[in-house]
Amino acid sequence: MNVQAEAVATGFIELPFAGGEHFLSLTGPLYAKRDGDKLVLGLRIEKRHCNIAGICHGGMLMTFADMQLGLGARFGAEEEFGFMPTVSMTADFLAPAPLGAWVEGRTDLLRATRNFLFCQCIVSSNGAPVMRASGIMKLGGAPIPIKGLPNLRTLLK
Repeated sequence: MNVQAEAVATGFIELPFAGGEHFLSLTGPLYAKRDGDKLVLGLRIEKRHCNIAGICHGGMLMTFADMQLGLGARFGAEEEFGFMPTVSMTADFLAPAPLGAWVEGRTDLLRATRNFLFCQCIVSSNGAPVMRASGIMKLGGAPIPIKGLPNLRTLLK
């Protein structure tokens, strides 16, 4: 199976920050689309994402969920925020995501305070839940732009 040649799910575009010399260049590319007022991230599971059992490594799913939580909460908030460090994150692994699967995440922003965003997400593989995660993201003072990432609401009109 040539996973690289498989199509990206309909409506998704590649996020421009997935390349370069940082951690996401090793794990991506990540894709995104708007679903109403929600940001949905997507990822095609490649061999490099898998453990020795041939399923997506839990650490890769955690990385994906961390991005989904942060960007999804940022997208759902009324204000525009820049980089938000993860203060806390918990995860429950529900089922495997096999090689070649299309993985999607959706975030619910539960609460926003002056300093934190509280959120949760469900990560699904081919429509079935594979992971549930919750997180707390730290807000800074003035918005800090994420290098190479345009305003997501503008990008995903």
